[in-house]
Amino acid sequence: MPSVITGANRGIGAALLSELSAHGTSVLGTARQSQPPLFRADVTDKSSLDALATHLDGQSVPLLVCNAGVLLDRNYDLATDYAPEDWAQGFAVNATGAFLAIQALLPHLQQAASETGIAKIAIISSQMGSNTLAPGGSYIYRASKAAAVNLGRNLATDLHDLGIAVGIYHPGWVRTDMGSDAAAISPQESAVGLAERFYALSLETTGCFETWDGRDHPL
Repeated sequence: MPSVITGANRGIGAALLSELSAHGTSVLGTARQSQPPLFRADVTDKSSLDALATHLDGQSVPLLVCNAGVLLDRNYDLATDYAPEDWAQGFAVNATGAFLAIQALLPHLQQAASETGIAKIAIISSQMGSNTLAPGGSYIYRASKAAAVNLGRNLATDLHDLGIAVGIYHPGWVRTDMGSDAAAISPQESAVGLAERFYALSLETTGCFETWDGRDHPL
């Protein structure tokens, strides 16, 4: 009964893989490129995710963490950057990729829910996906992460009666390639807090948008 973490080759995903494994959870991490022991799965490629589902044939998945993400437009200029292909790539990973991973593993999540009474999906979004907090800039990342929040909220409604709870999380400002060395917390700190959120997620709290340290986040 393995849990699955997408984008587990570095940063928050790698830290989550270590944290959940340290608590005795069986975890399968994925990466876009082949990096054993991680399973190669590109969230923008449906056939790749179908191969992941086939690999897990007959096994239930109690927790799916949709962590894979990209930040393409940190320093983009509004007047000259933001090519259509950048928008397509950002949404393909940050929003569509989460949906395709959930779709591919839905039978395995349903199997876990039937066996234990609940399965869980954790979508790693960002405070930059909040519509309330809108300081401007990084339009592709903000819009795609806002889409991930919306996706999670709607899935929480549709999956509730199947026994699948959905949580959406801001992982904090983390010292990763994406967050930079100036960020406030380490990947390990983020992973410890996020793991606590995953354990606490229930069908009563499904649809929540929370920070890594347990605070409700404005939508």
